[in-house]
Amino acid sequence: MTTVADSPKIDGRRARGEKKRQAIVEATLRVIERDGIAGVTHRSVAREAGVPTTAPTYYFASLDDLLIATLLWSTEALCDEMLKVVASGGTARAIAASLAKALNENRGRTLAEYELYLLAGRRPELKAAARRWLDLAVEAVRPADPVAFRAFLAAVDGLLIQGLIADVAPNEEELEPIVSFLICGRDDFPAATREQ
Repeated sequence: MTTVADSPKIDGRRARGEKKRQAIVEATLRVIERDGIAGVTHRSVAREAGVPTTAPTYYFASLDDLLIATLLWSTEALCDEMLKVVASGGTARAIAASLAKALNENRGRTLAEYELYLLAGRRPELKAAARRWLDLAVEAVRPADPVAFRAFLAAVDGLLIQGLIADVAPNEEELEPIVSFLICGRDDFPAATREQ
C-alpha cells in the first residue's frame, strides 16, 4: 500500500512555472490575434498574460523562442481538434463544420495562426515548428494514404486562406460540397484513427 509519504511529491514551483509559461504562450497568440506579429513584444505579452514584465524573458530568451513555443502550442491544439473530427467519423459535414468554425467563430485565432505559420517563410528559426503541424497531423490521423492526406491538408489550407480574405466567410453548407469533393466524394476520409 502506498502512503502519502511514499507518493511522489509534486513540485509546486515547477507546476506554477509551467502554468505561467503556458499563460504567456496563450497571451502571445491573443496579442497576434489583436495586433498582428508586429505587436508581439515581451512587454505586450506580459501585459496580456497579467504577469510581471520580466516573466516572458525569463521563460523565453528571445521573441523567436516565444513565437516558436506559440506556434508549437497552436499546432498541437489544431491536431487535437483534427482528432476530434476524425473520431466523430470524419465526414464531409464534420470537416466543413470545423472549417466554418475556424473561419467565423474563431476567425481571429485562425488568422493569428496563419500569420505565425507564414512568418516561418521569413524566419528560418520558425520553419521546423511550422512544418511540425503536418507531421503531427499525419501521425495523429495515420491515414491509409499519407500522400492523399497531405494533399487534402494543402487544400484545406487553401480553403482557410481564401475564407480569411473573403468579404463574407463561407459557412458549413457552402464548404461541405467542396470538402466532399476533396475526399473523393466519399462520406468519410479514409483514415485510421490513432489507437487510444
